[in-house]
Amino acid sequence: MLLPEPAFFAETLLNWYKKHFRPLPWRETTNPYAIWLSEIILQQTRVNQGLPYYHTFLDAYPTVHDLANAPEDEVLRHWQGLGYYSRARNLHQTAKFVSEELGGFFPENYTDLLKLKGVGTYTAAAIASFAFKEQVAVLDGNVFRVLARIFGISDDILSPLGKRTFQELANKLVPANEPDTYNQAIMEFGAIQCTPVMPDCLFCPFQDHCYAFKHGLVAALPHKSKAKAPRVRHFHYFVFQFGEDFYMKKRLPGDIWQGLYDFHLLESDTKALSLDEMIAELGILHQDVPMPNIKMPSPAYKHVLSHQKVFATFYHILLESPLSQDVTNNTGLSLYTTTEMEQLPKPVLINNYLKDAIFK
Repeated sequence: MLLPEPAFFAETLLNWYKKHFRPLPWRETTNPYAIWLSEIILQQTRVNQGLPYYHTFLDAYPTVHDLANAPEDEVLRHWQGLGYYSRARNLHQTAKFVSEELGGFFPENYTDLLKLKGVGTYTAAAIASFAFKEQVAVLDGNVFRVLARIFGISDDILSPLGKRTFQELANKLVPANEPDTYNQAIMEFGAIQCTPVMPDCLFCPFQDHCYAFKHGLVAALPHKSKAKAPRVRHFHYFVFQFGEDFYMKKRLPGDIWQGLYDFHLLESDTKALSLDEMIAELGILHQDVPMPNIKMPSPAYKHVLSHQKVFATFYHILLESPLSQDVTNNTGLSLYTTTEMEQLPKPVLINNYLKDAIFK
């Protein structure tokens, strides 16, 4: 069998794309700010999930200056539910840099775009080609899959050799006259035609040229080394309520959910706290809480991150007096009304508990 030549490959993809592309708002603009925003949101996010966030951000922050001037807590709240909150913080910091240092203008080439915080090779290539028509190839999971199957590349896509092999091939295939449309086409082809599971090989325009199809390797390619088993963590949250208000704290750097708000946390190796462990923790906080004021623990809430699984249990504790200033100083806890709590940026897991137990 003959593998497709670059010109044939590009032409075939472009013809397919004209018939099958999904009309998405970031495909209808060459504004680098809007394109950058869409690419950051869509990293590790499905299109149907990311689309509402894209509209929310553009409505709230029509320009990069608007985003730069927004409070970080507000940006994180708009991001709530997307996960990977470092992306939101990088988004905010980069907006400040572009607004303050570059006068609101994004760099117009791949090399300079790479210098922006939070902008990697894929995002830089996307902005450079979509906004400025630079002849540079995007390389995301969809592109890896399409190239691996059609050209029969068995290198591990996570290895340095594999990334170099795929990047060299991808760059050879980008046409000079339509790099923007071509890059959209190959990603779209991977998203709806050459899918991870059950690709539509029967109606694939590359069927006669696809190495994986001809050799029965569609399910085996691309090759990706197995990730390490995720770390399992057990969070025990003390939900302190005084009157109608609740104590929450802002999470510090050095762990997941930096800059988001949660409750007083005791992490342990076990799924449930014993009564002695709970009393000991309350003792550390100098709180003498009558047992009737401690509600039954919630069911465990599970949240899966890229390298961690978090199981959280919540213990709703009614206080008869406010926490002392020493305790709030040492723990970072502050008292918030339910209205204020709703406006705070929170991990999805915390938000789900509040909807079930507090905001219902």
